[in-house]
Amino acid sequence: MENPKNQRRNFLKQAGLLSALAVVRPGELFARPTDLKVGLQLYTLRDYIGKDVPGVLAKVARAGYGEVETYGYSPQTHFWGLAPKEFKAVLAANGLTTSSGHYEMNGFVRDGNADALKAYLEAAAICGQAYIVVPHLDEQLRKTPDDFKAIADKLNKAGALCKAEGLKLAYHNHDFEFKAIGGTSLYDVLLRETTPALVDFELDLYWVVRAGKDPLQLIAAHPGRFTMWHVKDMDKAQPEHNTEIGAGSINFKTIFQHAKTAGLTHVFMEQEYFAIDAYQSITQSAAYIRNKLLS
Repeated sequence: MENPKNQRRNFLKQAGLLSALAVVRPGELFARPTDLKVGLQLYTLRDYIGKDVPGVLAKVARAGYGEVETYGYSPQTHFWGLAPKEFKAVLAANGLTTSSGHYEMNGFVRDGNADALKAYLEAAAICGQAYIVVPHLDEQLRKTPDDFKAIADKLNKAGALCKAEGLKLAYHNHDFEFKAIGGTSLYDVLLRETTPALVDFELDLYWVVRAGKDPLQLIAAHPGRFTMWHVKDMDKAQPEHNTEIGAGSINFKTIFQHAKTAGLTHVFMEQEYFAIDAYQSITQSAAYIRNKLLS
């Protein structure tokens, strides 16, 4: 448990930052976005999507989603067997778009070889995505503060390649980024040493809370950098599990009051565990996001 003195210090710091933002951006601080689509990270339906892409996307649209975030693309298998143009056509047939995709970046971070990244950029551009997202980094790449700095440098380089093609790079967090190593953490280094014009952050709210951190404090300290959010709720009885949005322990209503300060432009619901039917679950979550968080 955090020392009470540290808790008070952090609270006062956060309050001061939020007060400053209220002066600099009056009218924005406690405004909810009302013009965003409700998006779905397709990893949520990983048990289904590879078996019937058109059928799953039709159900996603019926569940109340307007856009999707992809995962697992490869130049060999593409989007679950569909080439980017084919995938975009299936999306369009169901009234969906895709603005972001998770693309494996361990190779680029390890050796700087941009061949795979160039293939990702081409696929993303064809299907209409604006973001290339780093979804996860292998443990051996992130053991020391020097590793953290090397990662930040590689992300800036990847971000420059993305920018040259009219795209933007973003980094998606889990909880390991917040672990202190050598007096710092990977997330602190990335926020400090990546260039805002080149690298955005996709804030996974569940993993921030799971790491014992406060999303509002991050937003206040780094306004404008968290352009995408993963909205994933935490089961009250089993915090290692997800649950439907609004049914868990994360106070999304308060967090969404700071969406404009964060720079939020895309919201993706994600769930990795279901206690009820998956499609019933994602429908319930979409309705909560649309009616309670974006209205």
